Amino acid sequence: MPGSAAISCLGPWPKDVGIIAMELYFPSQYVDQAELEQFDSVPAGKYTIGLGQARMGFCSDREDINSLCLTVVQRLMERNGLSYDSVGRLEVGTETIIDKSKSVKTVIMQLFEDSGNTDVEGIDTTNACYGGTAALFNAVNWVESSSWDGRYALVVAGDIAVYATGSARPTGGAGAVAMLVGPNAPLAFERGLRGTHMQHAYDFYKPDLVSEYPVVDGKLSIECYLSALDRCYSVYRNKIHAQWQREGSEKRFSLDDFGFLVFHSPYCKLVQKSLARLMLNDFLSHPSPNTETGPFAGLEAFRDIRPEETYFDRDVEKAFMKASADLFEEKTKCSLLISNQNGNMYTPSVYGCLASLIAQHTPSQIAGQRVGVFSYGSGFAATLYSLRVTQDHTPGSNLDKLVSSLSDLKARLDSRKKVLPAVFSENMKLREETHHLASYVPRGSVEDLFPGTWYLTRVDDKHRREYARRPLDDDLPAESEIVHSTTATEHIPSPAKKMPRIPAATAGPEAAVSN
Repeated sequence: MPGSAAISCLGPWPKDVGIIAMELYFPSQYVDQAELEQFDSVPAGKYTIGLGQARMGFCSDREDINSLCLTVVQRLMERNGLSYDSVGRLEVGTETIIDKSKSVKTVIMQLFEDSGNTDVEGIDTTNACYGGTAALFNAVNWVESSSWDGRYALVVAGDIAVYATGSARPTGGAGAVAMLVGPNAPLAFERGLRGTHMQHAYDFYKPDLVSEYPVVDGKLSIECYLSALDRCYSVYRNKIHAQWQREGSEKRFSLDDFGFLVFHSPYCKLVQKSLARLMLNDFLSHPSPNTETGPFAGLEAFRDIRPEETYFDRDVEKAFMKASADLFEEKTKCSLLISNQNGNMYTPSVYGCLASLIAQHTPSQIAGQRVGVFSYGSGFAATLYSLRVTQDHTPGSNLDKLVSSLSDLKARLDSRKKVLPAVFSENMKLREETHHLASYVPRGSVEDLFPGTWYLTRVDDKHRREYARRPLDDDLPAESEIVHSTTATEHIPSPAKKMPRIPAATAGPEAAVSN
């Protein structure tokens, strides 16, 4: 049974620890960015071309951070045929705070009550958009530690990204990602290959605890993001060079050594600029780059520039975006599906990009590839790390199951309801006015939610929140599934589409540990 792993399974190095399964949730409604440009009376293309955004998902007052995370966790467990007693660690990364003491993780524990499993480590982790990555690192570290009891870890990243009326509002979004972590993963962490940079700055922060809106210094935020990317890439390259040297290789690392690259995506245009930034780093660090032919052709004028002086240099940006255009198309563009169509989800953003990458490839196309992942959170904290995709892409393999589970992303995006910018604006105003009210009954439509979505039913006079789940079958009543603070959830019928069951983390020969 879970937690009773054989001694042979509890060695120091479980094999290929990483992401076994992923689930993604985004709201069922969106506003079109071109229509929002007209509504906001800004020049055409400001949001769609300047930011690279097409649509922005948003939540009514029926959804909050608790409901988003309840939805994505239950969806992952159901679609993968997992039992709640197979999970030994659950950690939530979020910056959407609706309670200064009670964690989102404790709310999610209501889903575990029928299983009787309360032996679940982990809690919430917060630092802007970096909290999901910190939670993921903690989960991987737990599986690779002496604390591991043989069960899975579950990581949840979720946020509702909203801004006050103004230039930042079109960079919002909402959503949640759940990731199952354990050994023998199709997306395995490459040990020792993390480049991290942490520094103090007030680029984006939320000092008003009764408001969902942040204080943003846009220019400083871009500078912090790009400077963190520079530092993280430098540390990552040094670490992989050290590994290669120990193996007897003097090879230089470059962008060509990544099969794919995904980035935290506040907006899509910044991601394209970020890949160009990494090419700039390759160019400046190369002892003798060929500026006559190849990717660095025509860039000799930039040989002696200082990176810290180029964050807003349009000539440098334009030249290296042009030079990296093919790399962007090959390694990164496909990762921007969710970002372009749903917007910035904060902590889930980079993992929405990872899911987009997986969803748009076959198992054989990504098998064996190294995927670079850059995670950034304002304030600020950042890490560049890499995942190695398993070579096994046979039908029924863990990679095949993962790709299959995400193959409906585009169809789900296309099934959403478009609303007028005026309706979006009214929803933002309603959230602003009711965000911290007690004795409140939400006004948003339940019928507009996706089947299987958890939603807020009321907030009582002591600010205690109650939730129900919209049935997967609309013929069933939702009220039987209300979650109270002291009662267990009702059993939920299985969804129509269910992925093949994933075996327990310690079951069978797949759980063998390598030293």
